[in-house]
Amino acid sequence: MTSEWIHYAGYDGCVALANADVRVTLGPQCGGRVLEYAWRGENALWLDPQQDGWIYQPGQREPHFLYPCGGRCDIGPEMIIPPHPELWLGQWQAEIVGPYSARMTSTVSEAVGVQLTREYTLAADSSHLTCTQTMRNVSDRITRWCYWCRSFGRGHGICIVPLTPELSRLPKQYVMYGPGAAINVQPEDPAIRVRDGCLEVFDTPAYPKLGLDTYAGWFGYLETNGLLFVKRYPADPNRVYNEAAGLTLSLWYFRDLVCELEPIGPMEVLQPGQAASLTEEWWLAPCPFPAQRDAADVAQIVALAQRTMQG
Repeated sequence: MTSEWIHYAGYDGCVALANADVRVTLGPQCGGRVLEYAWRGENALWLDPQQDGWIYQPGQREPHFLYPCGGRCDIGPEMIIPPHPELWLGQWQAEIVGPYSARMTSTVSEAVGVQLTREYTLAADSSHLTCTQTMRNVSDRITRWCYWCRSFGRGHGICIVPLTPELSRLPKQYVMYGPGAAINVQPEDPAIRVRDGCLEVFDTPAYPKLGLDTYAGWFGYLETNGLLFVKRYPADPNRVYNEAAGLTLSLWYFRDLVCELEPIGPMEVLQPGQAASLTEEWWLAPCPFPAQRDAADVAQIVALAQRTMQG
């Protein structure tokens, strides 16, 4: 139970990192994704079996905007970055680099001038997974992109995000995208509230995309299968965040099917040859889903997340 090559979700050449309780499966075939992050066989990531084995062909349109599923990752800002399907959908190269570690490397995207590397290390005795994306400027010009994770958690869960109101630029400490191209800075939604210093999204909101400018640097997503998925990531109020609303985190609730969990990094101004990295840390912890989804014990979930992050 360390590192091995396996067949998974219709793909040969996947890498599995495993300890006694947790397995992480990496798929380089379609955008360099995490296909599995599972606690005792229960995957915290949403996979669509209809996508099993799907391979992108250059020039092909994505068959559905939910492609590719799983633990996706990208760069932004999403509204102004040129299309870069070779990074988002293309074939990456995978290698095992240690007993619980692997690396995936993209091809070069001429459109955005960068090459991406993702490195993953699973702890030998816990669910702790480090995920580092490095963006290298391989062009002859300055690049100004940012890290953007796009992991699909399993749908209809409860998201708990600690807030930093003293640093927020937003009246409600979050924005809601929609209807249309609007970004609503005064949203009201019965599925969203602030409790115990956290933004709690306990049901599917009217419009799926939310954005926050919190600098707490972590959040928890409680899934209906009884797993608490915790993410920690750097968030620096002294950096420029170049998304449209200056976001450090985005959540995207698509119907009750998936919740996209999206830490966002600051703008990285890279000269030719320079590189920048951002590391997310992931954890899983068993946590019962409440009988009534509007009655979750936020303080208890926060305490569990903090204990889990402390190891």
